[in-house]
Amino acid sequence: MSAVESNTAEWPAEGVLVPIDDVDVRVNGSQHPFHRNEMGRAEENWAREIAANPHLFDGRMVLQRALNIRNGRVRAEGHVVPYSTFLWWRKTRAEGAFHLFAMPAILSSDGALILARMGSHTANPARVYSPSGSLEPDDIIDGRCDIEGNIRREALEETGIDLALAVAEPGYHLLHMERAVTVMRIYRYPETAEALVARVAQHIAADPEPEIDEAVAVRGPDLSAHNYPPFIPPILNWLFGGRQTS
Repeated sequence: MSAVESNTAEWPAEGVLVPIDDVDVRVNGSQHPFHRNEMGRAEENWAREIAANPHLFDGRMVLQRALNIRNGRVRAEGHVVPYSTFLWWRKTRAEGAFHLFAMPAILSSDGALILARMGSHTANPARVYSPSGSLEPDDIIDGRCDIEGNIRREALEETGIDLALAVAEPGYHLLHMERAVTVMRIYRYPETAEALVARVAQHIAADPEPEIDEAVAVRGPDLSAHNYPPFIPPILNWLFGGRQTS
């Protein structure tokens, strides 16, 4: 039996941001049940995925098996799986798994949210969202995932923005949609949006294999402005609409 038990019936409504004080993601060394049961179908799907996009890489990431949200705290248990298994789960949204990932809300000194447009070679081509990625084996320290380390590493790799130079607001905010759980922390940067976008452009130009095409500065909740994934509109409405939570 998992040391962490899911309590999805107690979760907040989908798409509603709630404050979170702590995120504790443990990693179990055994096989994820979803991976074990769906391995053949995941491999078949992967063949179709790489035929459509040969640039995809079947690396390793953490996919959660159990996830508990209660009293301002997130507790989860995950397993390291191939990326191909995750892509198959993302299509099925099977009840045997959850995908928890962390991301920064990078706010410029003049009030813009800095997002990134993903490259055409990625698994999310042309989507616009905060620089972020799944939890990976490199994020695991003493059997637990380093959430802050993951957020900082992904932002630095994709944009060249070092979150250590920003002022981080205490705690996190969380929302979930279709068993995907987004954990977000706000980082206030001392530079303007124009300066941050220019810095990202320099980083992309110097990177031989950039993950993103460009950075964009978002200043309001216009949901038609860019090709956003489903979890971004609730965040924009919250950030630019008074930050009301449940």
